[in-house]
Amino acid sequence: MDSDKKFTEWHGIRRKNIDWHPTIDERKCVGCGMCAAGCGRKVYDFNFEKNKPIVARPLNCMVGCTTCQVTCLADAISFPEKEYVRKLMRENKILAKVKKELEIKE
Repeated sequence: MDSDKKFTEWHGIRRKNIDWHPTIDERKCVGCGMCAAGCGRKVYDFNFEKNKPIVARPLNCMVGCTTCQVTCLADAISFPEKEYVRKLMRENKILAKVKKELEIKE
């Protein structure tokens, strides 16, 4: 589970404590590669022998992002329910942290 160091936290929560990453149903996957090609965080590798993507760096996945699921032509990618992320946001007072982060960026 190699992870890029810049992705080790999500709004102050250690990323390794957040269960958010794609799961691939290999029976449905057609091997188009859209997920691997489209992910800007390099979550995927592609196994050319099997013609299937691999979730190689799950901790690089942006919490709440489902872009690869949306672009998957075969509906082979799933994520935890969005309520999981919303619960994290409530329990960790993420909205207040985000407002402060936005103020600092200005």
